Amino acid sequence: MSKKFLRPPSLRPVATHYCSGCGHGILHRLVAEVIDELGLREKAIGVAPVGCAVVAYDYWDFDVCEAAHGRALAVATGIKRCRPENFVFTYQGDGDLVSIGMAETFHTANRGENLTCIFVNNACYGMTGGQMAPTTLIGQITVTTPQGRSSEAKEGWPIKFSEILAGLSGVNFAARSAVSSPKEIIKTRAYMKKAFSNQLENKGFSIVEVLSPCPTVWQKRPIDAMKWIDEEMVKTFPLGVIKDR
Repeated sequence: MSKKFLRPPSLRPVATHYCSGCGHGILHRLVAEVIDELGLREKAIGVAPVGCAVVAYDYWDFDVCEAAHGRALAVATGIKRCRPENFVFTYQGDGDLVSIGMAETFHTANRGENLTCIFVNNACYGMTGGQMAPTTLIGQITVTTPQGRSSEAKEGWPIKFSEILAGLSGVNFAARSAVSSPKEIIKTRAYMKKAFSNQLENKGFSIVEVLSPCPTVWQKRPIDAMKWIDEEMVKTFPLGVIKDR
């Protein structure tokens, strides 16, 4: 019997450093699958974040560079303007993209740079110890909100950044998906392909936000972390296409 489910060529055969149940492994594979399907392996340049995916270049078998914390889209802008023939994308977490990198993200999108951004939202700072992030849910416990995140009284509300970006004229495509079930993983792949294809067609800025589990910081079993996405995260961050111009 021949194998049907194979490792995509753009995904290296290496052991993972991610925690059990982390969503980054799923997303790394999806990125590699779409890169291969669109024939982009020899022209792709990824920009890795500071965060749990800081060593994404260890897993992808195509060109990837590193950016300072939050500056991935600024670096990507420079690369794309210098090498417009290349396919350039960023892969960033919520702390990297929405906190320290909010200005870079906002202005890159507002300029309508012909780039693609994969935005991994796990509602916490995973690598640095589990602090509250801009996307942490109301009531969610983190090491800096041990009683749960409050709203206007202290920490403010979770930032729905994809909706904010969708209001900018420079943004062509914005969507939110998850990796909490096979159905949502298939949708995530389709959104990625759409966002990648938009860049190839010179349509401007595209962003795909993905709700992803962090069982370690959330202190949940992997299966319970997936359920928490479906039962709690989607209430604050509803899934679907936000903008498709």
